[in-house]
Amino acid sequence: MRILVPFDTANPNTRLSSVLSSAERSEFAAAMCHDVCAAIRAAGHTPELLATADVAVDVPVTVDDRPLSTAVNAALSDRSLPLAVVMSDLPLVTAESIQRLCASAVDVVLAPGLGGGTNAFVTQAPEFFVDYHDGSYRKHLTIADEQGLSVETVDSFRLAVDIDDPGDLAEVLLHSEGRAATWLHNAGFALVHRDGRATAVRK
Repeated sequence: MRILVPFDTANPNTRLSSVLSSAERSEFAAAMCHDVCAAIRAAGHTPELLATADVAVDVPVTVDDRPLSTAVNAALSDRSLPLAVVMSDLPLVTAESIQRLCASAVDVVLAPGLGGGTNAFVTQAPEFFVDYHDGSYRKHLTIADEQGLSVETVDSFRLAVDIDDPGDLAEVLLHSEGRAATWLHNAGFALVHRDGRATAVRK
């Protein structure tokens, strides 16, 4: 199965700007994207970046600098189905979680994020389209229902955790040994336990 990985090359992970510089955010975003593509490959599928600008990587790249929903919908209309889309800021993802995402035969499989977004999906239906941001998981359930499509939700911690805010960095250090975790360690981040919770703190 072909799997698209949207990737913002210009200004990724802006909500991490309180702890990472612009250059650091670009490096960390690239590390997370590498982990996602590695998991997709390990699951036996072919990742392809859907990037806002050309980028030197060892996977195919389609450049589309339009807003995310527009770019993904254009890809859905142009590609043979089934097609999956997995966000690039999911460094906890594993081959097993990708295999679970791709295993179902229903029309649309959704993997929601913890904040109500859609972190990944698979569609076998040409009628399906996306509308990201502002609670997109519920939107995508509605879109599928209105099109009369069968839907399955994948309950996966590793697909649900997207790295948006500084508080999310602890999850990478806790649950990943990939390139993103290595990048954080090298940048001086370490786990500190406060009031029973783990927090990523920069030394």
